[in-house]
Amino acid sequence: MRYHALACDYDGTLAHDGRVDAPTLAALERLLATGRKLILVTGRELDELIEIFPEIHLFERVVAENGALLYHPSTREEKLLGDPAGDDFVRALKHRGVGPLSVGRVIVATWHPHETVVLQTIRDLGLELQVIFNKGAVMVLPTSINKATGLLAALKDLGLSAHETVGVGDAENDHAFLNICECGVAVANALPVVKERVDLVTAGDHGRGVAELIDNMVDHDLQGVDDRLHRHHLLLGLRDNGEEVCLSPYGPNVLIAGPSGSGKSTVATSLMERLTELRYQFCIIDPEGDYESLEGIISQGNPQHGPAVEEVLQLLNDPKHCTGINLVGMSINDRPPFFMSLLPRLSEMKGRTGRPHWMIVDEAHHLLPASWEPGTVPADMRNSVFITVHPEQVAPPVLASVGTVLAVGASPEQTINEFCKVLGEAPPEIPQITLGPGEVLLWSRHSGEAPYRVRISPCRTERRRHIRKYAEGELPPDRSFYFRGRKGNLNLRAQNLFLFLQLADGVDEDTWLYHLKQGDYSLWFRERIKNDSLADEAQTVERRTGISADESRSLIRKAIERQYTLPASAPLPMPGTDAAQAINTR
Repeated sequence: MRYHALACDYDGTLAHDGRVDAPTLAALERLLATGRKLILVTGRELDELIEIFPEIHLFERVVAENGALLYHPSTREEKLLGDPAGDDFVRALKHRGVGPLSVGRVIVATWHPHETVVLQTIRDLGLELQVIFNKGAVMVLPTSINKATGLLAALKDLGLSAHETVGVGDAENDHAFLNICECGVAVANALPVVKERVDLVTAGDHGRGVAELIDNMVDHDLQGVDDRLHRHHLLLGLRDNGEEVCLSPYGPNVLIAGPSGSGKSTVATSLMERLTELRYQFCIIDPEGDYESLEGIISQGNPQHGPAVEEVLQLLNDPKHCTGINLVGMSINDRPPFFMSLLPRLSEMKGRTGRPHWMIVDEAHHLLPASWEPGTVPADMRNSVFITVHPEQVAPPVLASVGTVLAVGASPEQTINEFCKVLGEAPPEIPQITLGPGEVLLWSRHSGEAPYRVRISPCRTERRRHIRKYAEGELPPDRSFYFRGRKGNLNLRAQNLFLFLQLADGVDEDTWLYHLKQGDYSLWFRERIKNDSLADEAQTVERRTGISADESRSLIRKAIERQYTLPASAPLPMPGTDAAQAINTR
């Protein structure tokens, strides 16, 4: 089940002329029978709502006063989500003739055309308040409060996130909460501006539209709407023609396969960064600790001891947390049993809450091996990514669940052929394609389309690795820079940018200027460091007439430091090294 909660506006959505009819109430009961939860999100004050809507107990939480009050119907507990405007503000409005005037726990409300006086009063008193409009109503609330913040508070109470939630409304003040829901819906009688911005518009108006939506949720879990939810899709990369390639956040399983060192971790990291950006919760099973430093995850387990199942589940109880389950501290033989003990608990949690939204399994050929007996591997492993060097060694039921294959390395066609061989399927026609760094061969297994090349969108983690590599890493000799001098009597090697700057400060002026006028610096930056913008800056310096050694050194140093974080402190070159000799000649 993808959607675990329905958040409903009251007036104009559930209710018509302030009342909810019997067919709509019956639809709400049908939704509750599936185990889903109902959240009411309304601009009304609580006391008034309780009086006109005796069936309020159907809702797990009520967000009243346009997001300023959270109410728990079963316990009658109230929680203010903002500070009241204060008696001085209310007295000032009354003194200026604003009426009718309604004062709730937090909200202060009136009607058009009093908005001008209300705004002037807020300015005169210097208050941090906002005015929200709703079909003629003028509502005054703290600046940080709206229906979206109220709904998020309700979801947090319930251990859910907006990604498991459908929202339905009809008016201007519903925009905020409809926008944060995974699927935003407008009933047929909604304002045109609301209909334009939602994912789905019902055919029925008011309660009939809500009942129509509920029937779709109960019968189909809104499966037919996924193609409209482009704002949630995960950007994978670009095709050769520049077309974006995206994955559905609730789509078929993904296999990332190819030889060691072919870029599987880069593809997986890029995908996890997209999940993090869109606030989808995931957990990665990390047998070798390869993703321990991934931004946005909390690592569990270390080289001294493995993770505990209960600790993993406790962390995932908070929708904001993603986790890396590091198995380095466990023996190789203990890892598969641990994983198989974790898997049903994750499956139970996902059935109850919809989370974690994704599971990524590295070394899948070891954790889900082909040798497992039939029935050992859970049948329901949706929204999973399997990473492996050997697809032919992964359990066939796992491979059968895969809808998208991302093959990397020098022989991607061989990877796809091995995948098909395990499943007893005819492989697709594969065009002759040579993959470069950062490229994959994508095969959408059920689309009928031939595999095609995708350049993976660069990820922040890989960019940081790139920067570290060139700033302080170890480039091979054929990619290093050599200060040789005009007569070729030097052989000072800079295998990274940090050493380049050290040597640049140490070589004599004639050697520095010789390479400057030759254009050697920009050539190295462009062809070996692979940084065109840095090369362009260096080239501008190289072409300046009459520039001194000191000035050109300073300009090129600043250009490098603008783009690369060099070590805050680094040891001086050891005596006897090329760098030390260069410094001694200064």
